[in-house]
Amino acid sequence: MASDERRDASARGQPAATDPSRAARAVEPRLLEQYGGESADALLLRAAVEAAYAAAQIITTSAADITTLAWQEKSPSDFVSDVDRASEEIIAVTLEKLAPGARLIGEEASPDLEIAREGTVFVADPLDGTTNFLHGFPAYAVSIAAMVDGELRAAVVLDVTRDELFTATLGTGAQLNGAPISVSKLREPSRALIGTGFPFKHRDLIAPYIRQLPGVMASTAGIRRAGSAALDLAAVACGRFDAFWELMLAPWDMAAGMLLVREAGGVVTGVDGAPSRVAHGALVCGNPAMHRWLLDHITTSTQRDTDS
Repeated sequence: MASDERRDASARGQPAATDPSRAARAVEPRLLEQYGGESADALLLRAAVEAAYAAAQIITTSAADITTLAWQEKSPSDFVSDVDRASEEIIAVTLEKLAPGARLIGEEASPDLEIAREGTVFVADPLDGTTNFLHGFPAYAVSIAAMVDGELRAAVVLDVTRDELFTATLGTGAQLNGAPISVSKLREPSRALIGTGFPFKHRDLIAPYIRQLPGVMASTAGIRRAGSAALDLAAVACGRFDAFWELMLAPWDMAAGMLLVREAGGVVTGVDGAPSRVAHGALVCGNPAMHRWLLDHITTSTQRDTDS
């Protein structure tokens, strides 16, 4: 797409067309060398990147006329569309071709499958930020992580509207479009920008979440809730956010982002301070200093709830 056409698409709130050749370039030979050559993790990453771009093509094409899409309510304020399903289907087909024998845990087709702690498992959110997508709000992504014997080994978060590719493999660091990234160095809460997610699917968590907000709001430069946990975690990994928390996420919401943050030098835990696992639960992350500050604040708020 020409540059003026990209600007026009952006002005309409629609994503610029994803370049179909980008998948081939995204993990090109020089980057494969950076990721360990043709290592097992590099090959898993290549498969995840190609699957993410295949899904992004479906999403981008469908975004041109979202008014015609069929979508249903899975639960209050939680939606699924034909695009989510088609995106997950192409992810499954691509991964089966490039990583035969691996299992896929996806939000739409297999949300109830237990994440195996043996063998190779891909954990994918085919369209993270479905509600944003359905309303033309340009904050949604494809998120795919690869696990081997229960350990996160490779991660991809593709920001569809910006064509930003966040990648990581275990022990090699994190990258944005091939360039190394790291969490922020900021240590002063008063200057920090914090990301968050609302517990919209878990109404029992609304009250404790609301009690956590005032202290964070009063002590920081601001709080942002864009509606895509995968992009929020990617934002922490590249230093756009200094920290992030959410009281309930699903495995496919967090898997890829967890590895991105850790490989970028950040810390990812539950509200108990223990390292997060790929499972349903709360998540707190950030650069080491801001993670500690945010975790202490949340812990204090939770303790007050328990004592009251």
